[in-house]
Parts: sequence; C-alpha cells; structure tokens
Amino acid sequence: MTVFLVVDDPSVRKALTRLIKSAGYQVEAFASAREFLDARPEAKDPTCLVLDVRMPGLSGIDLQRELLTAKAILPIIFITGHGDIPMSVKAMKAGAVDFLPKPVKDTELLRAIEQALARSAREIAEREELEDIQSRVDALTPRERQVMALVVTGMLNKQIAYDLGIVEKTIKVHRARVMEKMGAESLADLVRLAERVGIPHRKAQ
Repeated sequence: MTVFLVVDDPSVRKALTRLIKSAGYQVEAFASAREFLDARPEAKDPTCLVLDVRMPGLSGIDLQRELLTAKAILPIIFITGHGDIPMSVKAMKAGAVDFLPKPVKDTELLRAIEQALARSAREIAEREELEDIQSRVDALTPRERQVMALVVTGMLNKQIAYDLGIVEKTIKVHRARVMEKMGAESLADLVRLAERVGIPHRKAQ
C-alpha cells in the first residue's frame, strides 16, 4: 500500500518518509501540491495522502478541493503547525481522516494512516461493486430495464403488463431474464441492487 506525502519542508518530508517506510508502507513524496497534481499519481491498491496545510502556491485545502472535484478515492490526513479550529473543521467536513498538529507524534500519524488506508480499501470495494452492478444494468435490453424499474416498485406482473400494454406471459419472461442478468435470487435482492445504482424502488403516488 502506498502513502502519498505532500510537505514543502525538506527536513520534515525526509523524516516522515523514513517513519512511514519503517511501518512497511511505500511512500511517494512531493514538495508541493502542484507537483503532486502534475504527477497525478494513481494506485489500484488502497492509498492515502499525508498533506501539509500551509504551503507556497496551492495550499493543502486547495488540493483537497481539487481531489474532491476529481472524485479521487484518496483519504487525507492533514498536518499543520498553523492550523486553527475553523480550518480543521472545514477539512474534516470535506472528508479528511484526521488533522494533526506539528510536531506530529509518530504513533498518532501511523494510527491515522492505518485508518485512512482502511477507508480507502472500503471505498475502492464499494466503487468496484457499484461498477459491477451498473454493468449488469447496462446489459439489460430497454424493455428489461422498464420491467425491472416497475418490478422493484412492488407491482405485480399483471399490473406491469397493463402498464406497458403487453401480455402478462411476456412480463414473466422479461422478469426471469432480469433476475438472471442481475444475479438476483429474490425480489429483495433485486431491490437492493436497484437502490445501489439509483433506481427508485417505491412506486410514485
């Protein structure tokens, strides 16, 4: 697992790199937020970012904003010698894992990194699951998607047939194909899958 480190102070950057490596993690260190953005480092495995708040040019908060816009799965641990309460609250509300004052205690930083990497692993798994479910939905025919959208509202086959203007026997065939393609073993399972990709499961009043 890789820890990205963005700190402008060379001595602090070197010390933190040594500490993080001693815990068994790979480290990619950068001297500025701009350098990090230009490199656009990516990793398929869980990652996190240890980020200084105040730096020349783009601040740590600016970088956090950029990463949120890009929807990057990269939990952030802020470190600062100048942080104030409003700044830390703003960072935490935007999803930061922790906000640690300098000088950072080794045990606190490593604990925060462990938490951040665990969060990254969860978020990667959730994104992969969502992409898998969406690919199943995309494999449905337009008519099957129509049937699925009505099935998850709780409508009966005969109600769906009336709604779509086709015979009930055809609805049964479509419904069976939807269940098969979606990998759903029950209606409750299909509803859960539909919820994950934003298909409403309650019939509009």
